[in-house]
Amino acid sequence: MPATASVLSVRAEIERRLIAAMRQQLGRGVCDRLDDPAVIEILLNPDGILWEDRLGEGMREIGTMSAVAAESFISVVASSLHTEITRANPILEAELPIRGARFEALIRPAVQAPVFNIRLKAVKIFTLADYVADGIMTARQRAVIEDENAARHNILVVGGTGSGKTTLANAILAHTAEVAPDDRIVLLEDTIELQCNARNHVALRTTDTVDMRRLVRASMRLRPDCIVVGEVRGGEALDMLKAWNTGHKGGLCTLHANSARSALTRLEQLVAEVTTGDMRAVIAEAIDVIIAIVKTKTSRVVEQIVRVDHFEAGQYVLSNLED
Repeated sequence: MPATASVLSVRAEIERRLIAAMRQQLGRGVCDRLDDPAVIEILLNPDGILWEDRLGEGMREIGTMSAVAAESFISVVASSLHTEITRANPILEAELPIRGARFEALIRPAVQAPVFNIRLKAVKIFTLADYVADGIMTARQRAVIEDENAARHNILVVGGTGSGKTTLANAILAHTAEVAPDDRIVLLEDTIELQCNARNHVALRTTDTVDMRRLVRASMRLRPDCIVVGEVRGGEALDMLKAWNTGHKGGLCTLHANSARSALTRLEQLVAEVTTGDMRAVIAEAIDVIIAIVKTKTSRVVEQIVRVDHFEAGQYVLSNLED
């Protein structure tokens, strides 16, 4: 059997075992949600209540699961992925071979009772037009984003946990593929969540031995037209800013922050992890546009779109692009 076919066979067997374990432990009703493109996440809390997060609908209860069943399920997932979760190592982070799902689980003593989160990779790439149709952004906001993206400006998408940063980044990437079909795009992520339908793109991911900083530096040698970072969480922010400031325009990145100004402050904090110099002018030069998206009780809303004009007299000068 050719090596490629052998790898695919192993992956298929892992997926078959995981699906069987899920159906046995979670129940068919929950498992069927893994094929529902509207479901973003399936979560279990320590009180045994299962929740789902549906795109445009928010969170709702979908059932219960005992601590015994949950711990058994988590152990089966760990075993299928050739790892383990124990009291000495009570946290499991993994990628499931089912819709590219990201799996995070904790058991005692890290929590009072087992918890897990299955974050599902989007089946459908929502376009910017979809965002307008769903009331997540206005037609004016869509026009601004498309104009800024077409102009190859570096865009930072910011928001809190579960606000939809990655989904919005995917919509912007879909627009990039339309307006710049010949661009070579390099994607950098910890867990593969970004989706790019551009013909000329390369997806890189971190490993236990290759961190994001090293990936950013490696991406510079892959002849990118634009560098896209799934999310910056540490000192790699400085490497990304330097890359964006050296002719690699049209960049895209997500960041945990509640507003445009707090995003710039957060970038300062991340850059400070690897340098003592004042990099605020570098940040202002690298970041062209910041889009802030927030999670509401029932949906998501693009709250603001601003341009980072420059850094002057100890502060960032921003302008509202929606006026």
